[in-house]
Amino acid sequence: MVAALAAGVAGAALLASPEPAGERTRQEDPPARAGAPAGGAPAGSAAGEPALFAGRAFDTCEAPSLAVMQAWRSSPYGAVGIYIGGRGRGCPTQRELTGEWVASVHAMGWRLLPLFVGSQAPCVVAPAKRPFAIGSNPVSQGTGEAAEAVRAAKALGLAESSPLYLDIEGYRREDAGCAATTLSFVRAWNREVRRLGYLPGFYSSADSGVQDIEQARRAGTQDMPAVMWFARWNGSATLDSEPALHPQAWTPHARIHQYAGDVAESYGGRRLMIDRNVVDAPVARPATRTVTGAAAAAAASSAPKPTAAPSPPPATKPTSAPKPTATPKPTVGPETSTTPKPTAAPSSPAATEPTAVPLPPAATGPTVVTLPLAATPKPTAAPSAPAATDPAAVPLPPRVSPTSP
Repeated sequence: MVAALAAGVAGAALLASPEPAGERTRQEDPPARAGAPAGGAPAGSAAGEPALFAGRAFDTCEAPSLAVMQAWRSSPYGAVGIYIGGRGRGCPTQRELTGEWVASVHAMGWRLLPLFVGSQAPCVVAPAKRPFAIGSNPVSQGTGEAAEAVRAAKALGLAESSPLYLDIEGYRREDAGCAATTLSFVRAWNREVRRLGYLPGFYSSADSGVQDIEQARRAGTQDMPAVMWFARWNGSATLDSEPALHPQAWTPHARIHQYAGDVAESYGGRRLMIDRNVVDAPVARPATRTVTGAAAAAAASSAPKPTAAPSPPPATKPTSAPKPTATPKPTVGPETSTTPKPTAAPSSPAATEPTAVPLPPAATGPTVVTLPLAATPKPTAAPSAPAATDPAAVPLPPRVSPTSP
């Protein structure tokens, strides 16, 4: 799939069918233009094409924690090399490197360069890598380790068309048999990675593996890497001045230069030992619509600075505006006003005195006045009757006055 994809990318110089040797007049002639199986990088923009990154990158032996990655967002680096697998890894235990980590750092804004450190050249220089020498069947071994690299990429949620960079450490290229074995291994690895839908990249020393791959490219050899990551620790962050490569080989967007190694840097109070790289090349893509939401959530939880965002809860000071709840004091007001209204209710019993007014019809009881008891000084009790019958009591005194002599 990637081979077909790469074939349609403009300017991917090393994906073109190599020129027959007899058609080149000089070895330094430009390589063929895009379209063929030997190298170059797609200018990924459409779905299924590699995503591109141009800028600074660092790689370090073990994937840093999310907290460190968050702190290093203040650094000049925008991409990070991660060691996803292989029996030759210097740090085989990757405590942080999980699918969640990949999704989280990608959501933070980091771009990823996955490296696979498998079997090494039989004449590898580093003593620590010699136990991982390529065996007697480099083609079979390269094919099998390519499948292992793809499985590791998928386990981390890296989508097809992502680049996978095979790490072949420096070796003694004057050993022709060793160089030939290594080239066979690398070509088989490239071929299988492409067949499985990923983009094969190659990392090595500019003085050994890079020179052998460039020599094979010029000879028209098939199954070359699509991206070249060359290590020359000259301190110069440049991509187009490597003497081991033709100026147009692995261009455009298909080069990474590791220009310094084993340096210590600190950002956000976090210190790492890193290698420095300058990049114009494909980077990995997390699987579409699979880890994006989780990545955003994980990145948010990993960023302590969002926890500084709880400072917006000074907006909770509006919640101190529950002084509107002090407005419940109006509710206290209604409560006091309701208590007087019970007192108003007793005044309505006074209105029941009008029901005492029907007693005036008992004022027909002026006959009651015929009780000569009017002579008794309890006329003082009579004033209580006058409360109801004062008008009728006025005529009675004249009748009482005749009887009083």
